[in-house]
Amino acid sequence: MKLTKEQAQEIKDQQSQENITKRVTAPELEKILYEALPILDHGFIRVVDYMGNDTSIVQAARVSYGKGTKKVNTDAGLIKYLMRHWHSTPFEMCEIKYHVKLPIFIARQWIRHRTANVNEYSARYSILDKEFYLPAQENLAAQSQSNRQGRGDVLEGEQAKKVLKLLKTDAERTYSNYEEMLNERFDGSIIDKNEIGLARELARMNLTLNTYTQWYWKTDLLNLMNFLRLRADHHAQYEIRAYADAMLDTLKKWVPITYEAFMDYRVGGTEVSAKGKLIIKKLIKGEEVLMEDSGLSKREWNELMEAFNLKDKLI
Repeated sequence: MKLTKEQAQEIKDQQSQENITKRVTAPELEKILYEALPILDHGFIRVVDYMGNDTSIVQAARVSYGKGTKKVNTDAGLIKYLMRHWHSTPFEMCEIKYHVKLPIFIARQWIRHRTANVNEYSARYSILDKEFYLPAQENLAAQSQSNRQGRGDVLEGEQAKKVLKLLKTDAERTYSNYEEMLNERFDGSIIDKNEIGLARELARMNLTLNTYTQWYWKTDLLNLMNFLRLRADHHAQYEIRAYADAMLDTLKKWVPITYEAFMDYRVGGTEVSAKGKLIIKKLIKGEEVLMEDSGLSKREWNELMEAFNLKDKLI
């Protein structure tokens, strides 16, 4: 991970602040506030602001539910109840803002979550840093034969070296052309005083997708959990999962009670269809159930069996 002098100084200045507030805070999150947490080879993620904590969720829920919440004895019990029964509004009362440095191809995948406020580094206004994402060899894999958007066997030996060389060569070549078209290097120096550079908004279009970009990403707690449920899953692409895993740790520091409920009911839990529920009931009773008679597709059947560790019934 590489920080510019300006970014390093900004972080130092932010962390040296001693502000007094009457708002609720999250002590564990305060300890890492503004800190750049390294991700991949040049990326990072850092929490730059947040609003609310677990008590904010409870407060919002009790305003909404009124006397009905007297049946819930503790804040933890109420938050678990909300999570268990998919009552989402109280979780929208908390917000968090991240500063993220990430490869462009991951940013384009990330932006599909259209439930946040985003402001990205502008390559129309500024020159992008000369930094590219190059995967570690253990993360280079062939195309999966069973999943059109997944990875298969890890590449090894000369094949892996060849791929890494191609990625690095292409990135360096296109960035060199980018600087030449701009007639300006990434450090701001002019290449040829007699040449007029191409507009930045045009010069950027030949850059490779492993070039790093940055943005500020602000979202509420509910939509953060929706993002993490998908992107921290083992099926998610490794690179975006690396960011999601770091964000999971910030979630734990920010709202520990909500984090525990989230990991229990969303990440560790399993959704079962009405047909699947009926099959599980029959299996508990010791009745034989065949896939052909279940009303489920082969994929649905296998997913259900895997969820309940019934591998001997997989087909």
